Amino acid sequence: MPPNADVGVPNIARIYDAMLGGKDNFAADREAARRLSEVEPMSAMYARQHRAFIGRAVRLMAECGVRQFLDIGTGLPTMDNVHQIAHRHAPGSRVVYADNDPAVCAHARALLAGDPGTVAVIEEDLRDPERILAHRDTRRLIDFGEPLGILVTGVLHFVPDGDDPHGAIGVLTEAMSSGGHLAVSHITDEEVRRTRPSDNRSGLAVFAESNAPMRPRNRADIERFLDGLEPHDPGLVCITRWRSRNPAAIPVDLRDVWLAAVARKP
Repeated sequence: MPPNADVGVPNIARIYDAMLGGKDNFAADREAARRLSEVEPMSAMYARQHRAFIGRAVRLMAECGVRQFLDIGTGLPTMDNVHQIAHRHAPGSRVVYADNDPAVCAHARALLAGDPGTVAVIEEDLRDPERILAHRDTRRLIDFGEPLGILVTGVLHFVPDGDDPHGAIGVLTEAMSSGGHLAVSHITDEEVRRTRPSDNRSGLAVFAESNAPMRPRNRADIERFLDGLEPHDPGLVCITRWRSRNPAAIPVDLRDVWLAAVARKP
C-alpha cells in the first residue's frame, strides 16, 4: 500500500474487491460495499458475474486468434485474472495491465513478479491512451501489427464526459490492427431510473463519497464505444446474458444494469 494512500476514503477498486469477498480492502471500503448491498441486493452477484464475463470475453478473443491483451483499469488482482485466463486458453499470451491507482499497481506487480516475460503492469490512466500505447512495457510486449485484445471493463462509468472517454476508446481502437478485439462493460441507469429512482440515487450517493464518483450512461452512449467495430453475438447485453453457458442457473434480474459487449475490428 503506498504510504500516502487515504484508507478513510472508499476506493472503487477496493469496494469491488470487498464485493467479491477479497482481503485487499479497509473499513471504509467494506462499509461502502455494505451500503451498496442494502440499496441494490444484486450488487455482489453482479460483481461475480462481471468477473465471469471477463473470463468468457478473454476466451472468445483467444479462440479468435488473439495472443496479446491490454487490460485497462484492471482493478485489484482477484481470482482468475486476465493473464491466467489467457494462458489457459492460449499459452504464451502476453498481457499488459494498466491502472491509474498506485495501490492496484503495487498489488499487481507483487502478484506477477514471477512472470515478467509475458506480463507487465503499468501505472497509466485510461484518459491518456497515448501514454498507455507508448509505454515501454506496452511496446515491449505488444506488437501492434498483430491482433490485440483490449479490455476496458468496469471503469468507463467512472470517467466523466468532460474527460472524453469515447475519444480515448477511439485512440485505442485506432491503434489495433484488423482482427483486434475490444471488450467493454458499463453501468447503465436507464431502467433503474424509470422503475426505482430513489434506490438509484442512493447507489450513486455511495460512489459520490468514493475516490471516483459513478456516472452511468444510456445504451446509446455505451454503444458509441463500439463505433467502427463488429460486435460478436449477442451484441450489447446484460453481463448475465453475454454468452453464459448456463443462463438458467443465474438469478437473472431483468433490468439491464450492467451492459457488456465484445467487438472485432474489421
